Amino acid sequence: MPSAREVVACTGSGGSEGHDEPSWYGVRRVFRHRELGVYAERVTLWSAGRPGDAIGRAEAEALEYCAALEEVDCAGYAEAFRMDGVLGEGAEVFSLMRESDLPSGVHVRRFFATGRERTG
Repeated sequence: MPSAREVVACTGSGGSEGHDEPSWYGVRRVFRHRELGVYAERVTLWSAGRPGDAIGRAEAEALEYCAALEEVDCAGYAEAFRMDGVLGEGAEVFSLMRESDLPSGVHVRRFFATGRERTG
């Protein structure tokens, strides 16, 4: 399970309720690469019965990721998205909705394409 300092959010259909059968969850975590001076978002895929279980598994993987790389820390944020449908090509593995009154271009520049991203 997430540590006490973590911010945890659950999105997608089903919210934070449990399910009898495992579902696929995309779990987004944020990391701080101190040496590079950047934050990185990673989305990993997990099969679990509850969003909290998927986040817990992602946390364990995140600790391994940080241990394998120097100067990398978990930033204390995890968000799970329960997938609908079949896992495969073109499947939506993560989605985020944000309320905003900003025009599209301004919204994109403020939250997604700030000019400070590193891709590739």
